[in-house]
Amino acid sequence: MGLGEIDSKFIVHENRGKDWDEPSKSCKGEMKPVSGSDYPAGKPMAAYVVDKVLSRIKKPVYLLDITRLSQLRKDAHPSSYSSEHSGTDCSHWCLPGLPDTWNQLLYAALVL
Repeated sequence: MGLGEIDSKFIVHENRGKDWDEPSKSCKGEMKPVSGSDYPAGKPMAAYVVDKVLSRIKKPVYLLDITRLSQLRKDAHPSSYSSEHSGTDCSHWCLPGLPDTWNQLLYAALVL
């Protein structure tokens, strides 16, 4: 893969219980990922916009889409495990954990 630029962007998810069929919950205090490999709420609308834009770009672009992988990990926020983080802002993740998986996938994409 020819590499001109690596840029990191993500769509902040809002894990709301209604998204995984538990309307009275949020990510706060969740200790287990969503069961299965499909996220009940589906892709965020912003992800469809990204797909549409990428399909129109003339220059080849490789998108490492970690959306579903990340959506399933409602348990991966630091607020679930530490009193130092109040609330769940859905942009901070536990280390080691989900960001390490993102890095492994990025590495695999770069070396293949």
